[in-house]
Amino acid sequence: MKIETRIENFTIRTAEVADCKVILTFIKELAEYEKLLHEVEASEQTLKDSLFSEKPFAKVIIGEFDNIPVGYALYFNNFSTFTGRPGIYLEDLYISPSLRGKGFGKCLLAYLAKLAHDENYTRVEWSVLDWNKPSIDFYRSIGAIPMDGWTVQRLYGQALEDFAKEFN
Repeated sequence: MKIETRIENFTIRTAEVADCKVILTFIKELAEYEKLLHEVEASEQTLKDSLFSEKPFAKVIIGEFDNIPVGYALYFNNFSTFTGRPGIYLEDLYISPSLRGKGFGKCLLAYLAKLAHDENYTRVEWSVLDWNKPSIDFYRSIGAIPMDGWTVQRLYGQALEDFAKEFN
């Protein structure tokens, strides 16, 4: 299903299994920009298994300009115990560098905001690297606010494995 946008020749569509290659390409390009390419473990197969199985863990929308994929947003539902309602957590928002500044990323994010609003969700949240001033400035321009006093915590790799053993 293609969704027309206000931007001429820019459409949004739900990703399909056949998009795993382009999604992985975008993930790697984003990771390279964030200086984190060495952390990418995803493959086309892991994306297929995680995004297009009977019980998908996340959803992806693809932004296309002149029917060519130029970016994506990967998101999933989260939940606020304080509001008692779900929200959207935006894991990735990416537009190819040569096509930035045309409003494509803003359009993808506005689509997710509309989706959240239409579904009676309470929020759309995401993380941004503290050195990424262009993105931070963009997020402030649309009314996003930083969550001062909160820091992201992560159990990963060996620490996750070690701590999981504490349960037994």
